[in-house]
Amino acid sequence: MTDYLVMEEQVLVIEDSPEFQQIARESLTRAGYRVAVAGNGERGLELARSLMPLVILLDLTLPDADGIELCKELRTFTNAYIIMVTGKTDEVDKLVGLAVGADDYVTKPYSTRELIARIGVILRRPRALLDEGRTREIGDVFVDVSARTVSVDGQAVALTKIEFDILDALTVDPAVVRSRASLIEAVWGSDWVGDTHVIDVHVANLRKKLDANGTKHITTVRGVGFRFASTGAGRSAAA
Repeated sequence: MTDYLVMEEQVLVIEDSPEFQQIARESLTRAGYRVAVAGNGERGLELARSLMPLVILLDLTLPDADGIELCKELRTFTNAYIIMVTGKTDEVDKLVGLAVGADDYVTKPYSTRELIARIGVILRRPRALLDEGRTREIGDVFVDVSARTVSVDGQAVALTKIEFDILDALTVDPAVVRSRASLIEAVWGSDWVGDTHVIDVHVANLRKKLDANGTKHITTVRGVGFRFASTGAGRSAAA
């Protein structure tokens, strides 16, 4: 298997080797952690965004992504503890990995006892919340993630919890088309069961509120899902 979920997220393992997927999943589960596993970088980013895990075990070499670059991208939206996993013994690789936001590293083949011990150590470290003071400005839409407030062209817009969660998921990376399934996973979790088109109702309500001035902010990509449409030069800032 290349990717699967076990219960809810707590530790996300991004690893393409079935052998090490199995080793990590079984050892972490026995240690009492809930585990999600992704077999490539693209799936890893998707799960990291939707599940917001506590710890990420990240393989340095993936079939579709460089672990260092993936670590950099993860650090743009998550404050999870990141442990790099490498089959290389070159100290430069390890130091570069830590410099881009990783918290620790283990070298293959690693001892499962060592892995569990390292996770225990980093979990005792204080971690500032990444979302504190974070804002997103995309065109005429301003989103304050920590305050959970939204304004359009300077005017406050009142959203329900579900509407805000959908908007949050769509604006993490406005260039990405989000499928109905991924939005449901982000809002209700991976164990939600039902018709995925329920998301259309909430997106329709969200559109009405955001598009009151006539500007269209969310586009439908037929057969795929939804994308947040930038309506002008926007920026993202983190205080």
